Amino acid sequence: MNAGKTRREPWIVGVSGASGTPYAAAVLRGLLDAGQSVDLVVSRASRLTLLDETGISFRDAHWRDDLREWLCMGADGKPGTFEADTSDVRHWSAGDLAAGPSSGSYPAKGMLIVPASTACVAGVALGLSKDLLQRAASVTLKERRPLVVAVRETPLNGPTLRQLVALDDAGATVLPASPAFYAGATHIQHLVDFVAGRVLDAVGVPHRLYHRWEGALGGGSRPAGASGGTGAPQG
Repeated sequence: MNAGKTRREPWIVGVSGASGTPYAAAVLRGLLDAGQSVDLVVSRASRLTLLDETGISFRDAHWRDDLREWLCMGADGKPGTFEADTSDVRHWSAGDLAAGPSSGSYPAKGMLIVPASTACVAGVALGLSKDLLQRAASVTLKERRPLVVAVRETPLNGPTLRQLVALDDAGATVLPASPAFYAGATHIQHLVDFVAGRVLDAVGVPHRLYHRWEGALGGGSRPAGASGGTGAPQG
């Protein structure tokens, strides 16, 4: 091994079939803007959701072009809202159970599941590993690496609540995709970026996606992104 070469150590981002693909796009942009490497796993169900919510078909053979189109789209569906450099993203097919993230010896910083469907929550909580997304999450837990589960469902029934408690007990961070309004949201992108920012906060990745609470009433009147963040369009 070349001693002068830094080992790539990515964040694994899993996208499940829940509604909320703009959350995933904002998290991915935030990681890349922070100079982080990303390994991406897009479930089969999430491809249907992505097609429905954005009109984008995510194809294994053309994943980089499809990913770039997705990341450049705003939460309002407007294409070309953002710029995205996907050169440090590696994509793994959800059906590839021999992929790098399926092993604990594969170097990774941790995993973010954004959004997480209730089916995904159940699979991870029960250790089913029916696809690479669930397997990578199980590996993340067993290796005691950070795992954030951004569940996107309402209302939540008893079984799902118990599974979320089980994930919390196992060391995961359960982070419901619940936008807040105190940061001065005036655009759908601001609400999306708030959730994405909280996901990044949970794993210590720096960003400027939303205006933080500073202890003064009225602080939310400042527009989200006024601190200089790149995630929220103004106007």
